[in-house]
Amino acid sequence: MRKRTFLKLLSNGIAAPAIPAFSAPPAAEKITNWAGNLTYSTTRLKEANSVDQVRSLLASQEKWKVLGSRHCFNTIADSRDNFLSLPATMDRIAIDERARTVTVDGSLKYGQLSPVLEKKGFALHNLASLPHISIAGACSTATHGSGETSGNLATAVSAIEFVSASGEVVQLSRKVDGDTFPGAVVGLGALGVITRVTLDLQPNYTVKQYVYQNLPFSQLQNHFDAIEASGYSVSLFTDWKNQLVNEVWIKDRSDAKKSFAAPAEFYGARRATRNLHPIAELSAENCTEQMGIPGPWYERLPHFRMGFTPSAGKELQSEYFVPREHAVDAILAVERLKDQVSPHLMITEIRTIAADDLWMSPCYKRASVAIHFTWKQDWESVRRVLPQIEKALSPYQVRPHWGKLFTIAPKELQAKYARLPDFVRLANKYDPKGKFRNDFLNANIFGS
Repeated sequence: MRKRTFLKLLSNGIAAPAIPAFSAPPAAEKITNWAGNLTYSTTRLKEANSVDQVRSLLASQEKWKVLGSRHCFNTIADSRDNFLSLPATMDRIAIDERARTVTVDGSLKYGQLSPVLEKKGFALHNLASLPHISIAGACSTATHGSGETSGNLATAVSAIEFVSASGEVVQLSRKVDGDTFPGAVVGLGALGVITRVTLDLQPNYTVKQYVYQNLPFSQLQNHFDAIEASGYSVSLFTDWKNQLVNEVWIKDRSDAKKSFAAPAEFYGARRATRNLHPIAELSAENCTEQMGIPGPWYERLPHFRMGFTPSAGKELQSEYFVPREHAVDAILAVERLKDQVSPHLMITEIRTIAADDLWMSPCYKRASVAIHFTWKQDWESVRRVLPQIEKALSPYQVRPHWGKLFTIAPKELQAKYARLPDFVRLANKYDPKGKFRNDFLNANIFGS
């Protein structure tokens, strides 16, 4: 299929963050996302090294999108007009020890920030599977880690600074702007250019990681709550074959009130005797240390190590959120589609996320279970199977990840967000002429 056709198909789909910083390419060089499945619609990219440069560039053209670590699998970050990049600056990391916060450039990656925090005795509440993703991009799309008591990464944001369409430098905080702040954090790139982000911190901690193999679906069905509560962060990996969860990854905090005992057998699954990759045929070299060996939080909470290729690399991704109480029914609904899903799949990951109050978060006002699909890079096949998954999950108030591939119609998607009208008003306040809008946002959020 031609890439132009692929982009058109994706324009009603979505995106997230990943990978080290990049510089502006030559005008003739195409710009692609991290996985290589998406070629962006323009090569016009400008770099801004200061807020004043951001303001100057915004004034020079009518349309802009910020291009971050390029981990979007759909066109949420695409532009037909102009891209703006903001290189991360390590020397602008500002830790407030009394307030237990850190303020950083929005373009900084979690993998860059985390070692700095650890050396100062601090930690973040959670991390995503990949440390390669930018902080602003991850929070803007409600990207998450795993854990019964852990909200997505955006729930750690206590203040943001962004440049609006008019060039105004806007500063919002949870403390001062409680009425509108929850609408701005998961902003989908619609409010402005995020320049600084303040994150809540907590005292440093270590984590042990254990992996179990071949957990029967019958045990998952009967003991889902206990399995998910067994560690601080629990991920279930399945290829939907043989009614098995291929691998259970349990991450146990050193300061937990009740530590995970790490028995040899766990609900019928056996503890692994070597490090594993979630995709069985791939080497575990790129993965974080397992086998119960304690290590810093930032070297255990992600599945993949900074500096190595995360996941499979050449892939497509989709993810769907359902309310926590529908977890087992939703999982079994997908399992019934195994003959349609498995041929095109690398692996599925199932995780739990705590509820939050962020207007455009898939976990808004509801604890959730996320069913994530890492697909082979075959869009035609994936495009055919996604509607079947979405139909199977539709009885469970399903919401897709904003940064990944889906085919849910815009009107149906909009109806899933009670605060969408408030979000549109907030976006119109800071961007009344749509400087930061693109085809994806116009279709899925603004309805034009």
